[in-house]
Order: sequence, then C-alpha cells, then structure tokens
Amino acid sequence: MRPMRMIRLVVHAQSRQPVLVLGEVEGDRCLPVFLRPQQAEVIAVGPRAQAEDQGQAQDVLVPVVGALGARVVGAEITALVDGVYSADLVLRDAEAAEVRVSVRPSDALAVAVREGLAIGVADEILDEVGQPTDDLFPDGADAPPQKQLKDFREFLEDVTPDDFR
Repeated sequence: MRPMRMIRLVVHAQSRQPVLVLGEVEGDRCLPVFLRPQQAEVIAVGPRAQAEDQGQAQDVLVPVVGALGARVVGAEITALVDGVYSADLVLRDAEAAEVRVSVRPSDALAVAVREGLAIGVADEILDEVGQPTDDLFPDGADAPPQKQLKDFREFLEDVTPDDFR
C-alpha cells in the first residue's frame, strides 16, 4: 500500500465529473479518481476544523465509530477491476485489531480528507494506471493552484476514464 496525499480537486472538462488527484507522498506518480458530486463537495469543504464541526454527512461517522470503541485510521483504494476502484475504510478496535469496511471510494476519500486521515493506494493500481505527476502538472504539484488547474484541464481535455484501465 502506497501512502498518498491530495493534490487537487478538479472537474473533468468533458464529463463535468469531479476528479480528485492523489499523489504519492514519496514518489512521482499520481492517480486521478472520479468522484460522486456529494463526496466532491465534502472534499472541497476540506478538513474539519473542530470536533463540533459536523456540517457534512460524513462528519457523524467518526464519533459513532468512537462511541463503539473503535477509531477510523485511514482510507485505502484496494483494487481496480474493469475500470472501477474498490476501497476500504480502515478502523482499529479497542484492542488495536484492524477492521476493514468496504465502501465506495468516493466515500472513503471524503471521510479521509475531512478527518485528515491517511490515504493509501495499492501498489498494483499505481503500477497499472498511475500517471507521472509531471505529465499532469508540468510545473509541479506544488505550483500555484491556477497554474496546476490550467495544466490539468489541458490533460483532461483528451482523457476519458477508459484511459486509466
């Protein structure tokens, strides 16, 4: 499992679908993930500032899991089959045993971004469909947002979800 970070949330020019671009924490590949609009909205709001801030639907998950004696520790994109990702929310119970809950990737990523949790992507997925970050962001992932957005829009003009199979 490869640790990832959020690079940018954009809208695909042709399909108008939101796309979250994840980048390797220690590496040069990135992974565009098409999202559902509701989860993209949660991600766009960003991390929760305080425990009392529960303005998004995903905000109730962590307190409920905590009340049951566990904690949510991360989100992992675990598989890619026929162009569709699978994902797990990773929890630790009171004895620190790992518990995995299969969820939609957009839900897992929304919870992870909102709660500031670790995001991981299976090595096999990055090997199969990971893109060099420089191809999507020629000026680098840390370039000013306006420049990144321009570069990424140019990339998205000719790409479809099938290109990542």
